[in-house]
Amino acid sequence: MKRRSLLLGAAAGLAAPAVLTPAAPALATDRPLRPGWGTAPAQRPWPGLQLPSRASALTTLPVETKQVIIVGASSYTTTYATLEAYVRVRNGWQPASPSLPARIGSKGFSDNHVEGVATTPTGVYSIGPTMYGIAANPGVRFPYHRLVSGDWWNENPSSARYNTFQQSATNPGGASEALWKEVPAYTHFAVITYNMPPNVPKPVPNAGSGIFLHQFSTSAGATAGCVSLAHDHLVDVLNWLDPALSSRIVLSPYAQLSRY
Repeated sequence: MKRRSLLLGAAAGLAAPAVLTPAAPALATDRPLRPGWGTAPAQRPWPGLQLPSRASALTTLPVETKQVIIVGASSYTTTYATLEAYVRVRNGWQPASPSLPARIGSKGFSDNHVEGVATTPTGVYSIGPTMYGIAANPGVRFPYHRLVSGDWWNENPSSARYNTFQQSATNPGGASEALWKEVPAYTHFAVITYNMPPNVPKPVPNAGSGIFLHQFSTSAGATAGCVSLAHDHLVDVLNWLDPALSSRIVLSPYAQLSRY
């Protein structure tokens, strides 16, 4: 689905909305998420952070998961969310960053996301094996593909390659995205494995496609179903994620976190 902002929000989308509870400072470029977190059992929490450990409510994460991102909101219907990053240490989960303001689908969260509806699918997902971007690799730990003309995300439910990256001289059909043209949203992005392996053996037609963690569009408005962040915040998060730590991302209203 097209990732361009659906709400013509003002730059207010960059400010911490009312759902940012408890209040936390925005992550500055001189205070990045620390890559070493999660690699040793005795790290201390981020200095001064007073976040509730929302990760402690999670019960279904694999034991090998040492990094988790929670994208949460106050309700199913809001489009304003927060992104919180945690690392597993000896005494449980500890925050790796302050809360970061995020936007989700213009129709909020859904437990039953379908193709063409601008909801963000709830659940626990992996980070796709490759990160992408129009710009050069910002320093991510994952394999990185710099987008070129002909790089599509196939969003045609009738295609055998539905909900996958595809290099093609022609449009795969449906709502497929010309990834190299989505500026600034796809300056860099990570794939959230909704309706794709390892969450399902193969994509289910019409169940939804192209759910990414990407940069705010120009208006910083709500998305067509993805999760978006300010550029600097996004780069910090993408650089922090480590495939060796079996990272997961949880998308959910706060009240439903205990399901995951």
